Amino acid sequence: MKNLILLASFIIILPFSSLGQKFPTMSVGEQLADSELNYSMESVYNQKHSLAQHFNKKGLVLVFTSNTCPFVVAWEDRYEIIEEMCKKYDFDMLYINSNHNKRGDDDSFLAMQTHAKLMTYSFPYLLDEKSQLANALGAKTTPHIFMFSNTMELVYEGAIDDNYSSAKEVDRFYLKDAIVSFSEGNEISVPKTKAVGCSIKRYNP
Repeated sequence: MKNLILLASFIIILPFSSLGQKFPTMSVGEQLADSELNYSMESVYNQKHSLAQHFNKKGLVLVFTSNTCPFVVAWEDRYEIIEEMCKKYDFDMLYINSNHNKRGDDDSFLAMQTHAKLMTYSFPYLLDEKSQLANALGAKTTPHIFMFSNTMELVYEGAIDDNYSSAKEVDRFYLKDAIVSFSEGNEISVPKTKAVGCSIKRYNP
């Protein structure tokens, strides 16, 4: 049944995939630009946030996400693990919703507020107006992970782990490994993986 749902989701997102290809994904080793750092987004608790406000720890993990994408639903049990890893290793973390073309539906601001409470997010969940941050970083899917050092350099980009369908069957927890390696001063062995998920429903003027 889950495979059928995922297949249906894949069919639905096909028309949007070419739009995402217009925006190249940020490369590991690149640094955030001032325009990206200072871009203001509203949280589900009606507070303004910019990335620049969140670089007072060892680094920052961005999770481009949504409310109902089947891949997010399948992976969301690991969000809590990521939150605990960030707290343990002194990383900040932000959830970003860039699904501009679903603001009248599953990814409305009200739906985001409800979802954050339901999932008990302990880090800010932000609305990316007109998909501006997703476009700037080249985020492609929900979920899609971008992990930065405290010098605003991208050190990991891609998927959470290698098995969205089952946390128990994960062989490589890429993001967790990246956080631990970076915190211990070691080289991240796998700094880039393929992001897998639903395409971001970008603003299309």
